[in-house]
This record gives sequence, structure tokens and C-alpha cells, in this order.
Amino acid sequence: MTIMEKLHLNGKAPSVKSFNLPSSEGSGSQHDIRMKKELGLLEGVAIILGIIIGSGIFISPKGVVEEAHSVGLTLVIWSMTGVLSMIGAVCYAELGTTIPKSGGDYAYIYEAFGPLPAFLFLWDANVVFVPTTNAIMGLTFANYVVQPFFPTGCLPESAIRLIAAAAICFLTFLNCYDVRITTRMQNVFLIAKIGGLATVIIAGAVHLLNGNTENFQEPFKNSQTDYKNIALSFYSGIFSYAGWNYLNFMTEELKDPYKNLPRAIYISLPLATGIYVLANIGYMAVLTPAEILATDAIAVTFGDKVLGALSWIMPCFVALSTFGGLSVHIMTSSRLLFVGARQGHFPQMLSTINSTRLTPAPALAFLCFLSLFYLETTDIIGLIVYSSFVESSFIFLTVLGMLYLRWKKPYLERPIKVHIIIPIIFLLICGFLVVVPCFVRPIELGVGIAITLTGIPFYLIFIWWQPNFLSRVTTSTTAVVQKTFLSLKED
Repeated sequence: MTIMEKLHLNGKAPSVKSFNLPSSEGSGSQHDIRMKKELGLLEGVAIILGIIIGSGIFISPKGVVEEAHSVGLTLVIWSMTGVLSMIGAVCYAELGTTIPKSGGDYAYIYEAFGPLPAFLFLWDANVVFVPTTNAIMGLTFANYVVQPFFPTGCLPESAIRLIAAAAICFLTFLNCYDVRITTRMQNVFLIAKIGGLATVIIAGAVHLLNGNTENFQEPFKNSQTDYKNIALSFYSGIFSYAGWNYLNFMTEELKDPYKNLPRAIYISLPLATGIYVLANIGYMAVLTPAEILATDAIAVTFGDKVLGALSWIMPCFVALSTFGGLSVHIMTSSRLLFVGARQGHFPQMLSTINSTRLTPAPALAFLCFLSLFYLETTDIIGLIVYSSFVESSFIFLTVLGMLYLRWKKPYLERPIKVHIIIPIIFLLICGFLVVVPCFVRPIELGVGIAITLTGIPFYLIFIWWQPNFLSRVTTSTTAVVQKTFLSLKED
């Protein structure tokens, strides 16, 4: 059964026009409502950069320095994580053009290894790393909004949580209302992102040119040599580059994906890597490792030290940057849940689309609820380790699936085919990053593994077995959601 055939409810096209459950038959009928292909190359680049250049570069430097212990090793790690992300992105360019379906990793794992591993990815994505990332971005945004009002520290956690929750809810509503508003906003937010980082880069360069080079005189002094800590430092760097594969979640909404998907990747990743390395040089030129470790808002501390009366612009830049990154992350990650529900791996009501707005509102609302749950903690670095481990594990599985498909299905058309050594190198490095931290942060990683394993009984009961009473409940719930959205539309 194809993915499009799976879109039927009980084998029939839906009776409510407001929802997208198209089939392979009768395409073009009045019921075949799909999300539009309205994303071009510029939008694709803006989406990737919009996700990558979000909150990470303004919080992760502390995590990298904490494990690396030196300026030189910190810059090496930032460069290597950028190269690793580019290698992974090249592999995803092949996967995205070989399997041109929305859903990214979910679609690729399903094609390579079948429904259970794909479901476990979907389970972890929507229970762990997608809502966790939303929470991290929301908390970072809130931290930078509140920071100017509490210059001596002691930020009120309740206020931070409320601001983060308000941002997540507002952006979820905006994504439900119109995807075009979200994509157009990215142009504004991208200017803020680049403006903030350009300020760091230029101010750092000026600081260095004025002879303040003491932080670089012995760049590798006190460098961490324990490979376990180096692996953990990679996690913070990788988190800042997270999102390089998210355009693959929206392949069906991309114009000419065979050209625009790889082009967007090839343009975005080198730009992001160059900007990140230069920004960290700027940070390190002004702040010592001890000063970086002492702050939770590195850009604010940086601005206070070098910008004087203009220091207020840094929290503004960072808040806008993080807000924009959160917006586009909510938009792209909801498509993953939408595609999984369309395939029958999540409740069918999450695969519905409003015919007027052409947005997956139920999927967006569901992820919003889960993201709010993760605001219970404000330990951002702990959340980064927790989510990065799980996501890295499935990225490893996805690229492994790419090699498996080359062996098992060599007949598939591959508009882009990378050299075999590229995915092998990526798997070796990614495997190292997945295995080693298990000995350093066993509790966080154990929780991630436990959550993954809890998905197996859910799959066996709700997907494989599907008792009759559960089918009746889900069908009834879907009908209620349909009627509710239809009544809202008519009002």
C-alpha cells in the first residue's frame, strides 16, 4: 500500500472537505486538498539558515568551552561540527532526491528498514527532540528578553517559563493561520540573525586589531584530552547546527525539489559554518573561557564589555534571532508529525489540513502541548545533551539506511549520488558521538533510550494489533475534530 493510499479513512475519502486525506485515486477531485508547493530556493535557504542560526550559537558556546577547556580546541570543535553537518547534509541531499517525500528521516527509515524503526523515530521525534528543541529555543528567547531587566543575575524562572510558553503558543497560532506569513517573516528574522552575529564578528575583529590578543597567545593551553569530554563538547556544537536536515521534512512543499533541495543545502551549510567559526572567534577575542562559563547569556555579556551604550542591541538581536528560529522549527517539525499520522503511525486526526489555510493545525497544536511540557525545567544544557543524543542516534540510522538502500534497491533513481566514502566517514564519526557519551552522561542518555523503548509496546498495540475498540475511538475523535474545524471555518 502506497503512502497516498494510506491517506484514506477506513478505505474511503473523507466526507469533510476541510481536511487533507488524499488518495492515489481520484486525484484532482474536490476532496484532494494538499499543501501548496510555494517554497523556492530562497525560501529553502532561509528555512535552513533560519533553523540553524537560531538559539544555538547564543547558548552552545558555553557548553563547548565547558568540555574543551581551551580557546584553540573550542574553535577546532566548532569547525569540525560544521564539517560533520555538511557531510551529513550531502547524504541527505541524495536521500531527499531519491525519496522525494515529506517527513525527512521518517520517510527514509521507513523505506529502508520498515515501519517499526520509522515509528520509533517518529515517537522519539515528537516525544523527545522536537518539543525539547522548541522548549530550548523558547527558554533562550525568554532569557534574553528578561536579562536586561535583571543585570545582576537571579532571573525569575517562573517569568522565563511564562514568556517561553507565550512565544511557543503565539508562533503555533501563526503557523496554523498562514504558512506564507511564517516564511516571509524569515527574511526579517534572518536579517536580525545575521545582524547579531555580524556585530559579534566585527566587534571581535576590532578588539583584536586594537592589540587585545591575549586570549589567543596560548590557544591550546589546558585543552581537554579525554575523548569522552570531547564527544560531549561535540553535542553542544552539533546542537547549534541542528536543522540542516529539516528542509527534507517539507519536500512536498518545495518547488522543483530535485534542484532546490540540494542547492539550498550546499549554499546554507558552508555559510552557517563560516559564520559560526567567525562568531566564536569574536566571542573568544573579548571573553575569557572563565567569563563564558560564568554567563548564561553570552551575547549580552559580550555586548556589555565592548559595545558600551549600544549594548542593548545584542539582546534585541538575539531575541529576534531565537524567535525566528523557533517559528521555522515549529513549522518544519509539524510536517514530520503530519506525515507520520498520514501514514497511520499517529492518530489520523493529526493528518488533517484546513482547506482555507492549508496548514496542519492539529499537528501544530499537538506539538505545542508537548513543547509546553518540557518547560518544566530550565536546565538548557541538560536538555541539549538529552535531545542531541537521541537525534544523533536516528541520524546515524538514516544514513545507514542510505547505504542499505544502495545495496538492496540499486534500481532506484538517484539524481544525486555521493561517493561511498562520504556516508562511511559520517557513520564512523556519528557512531563515536553516539556511543562514547553513554559512559559520561548515563542518566540523561538512559532516559532517552528508555523513552525509545516505550514506543515498542505502543507500536504493537496501536499500530500492529489495532483492536476494534481503539479503531472506533480514533475514528470518532477524528470526526469530532473535523466537525469542530468545519464549524470554526463556517463561523
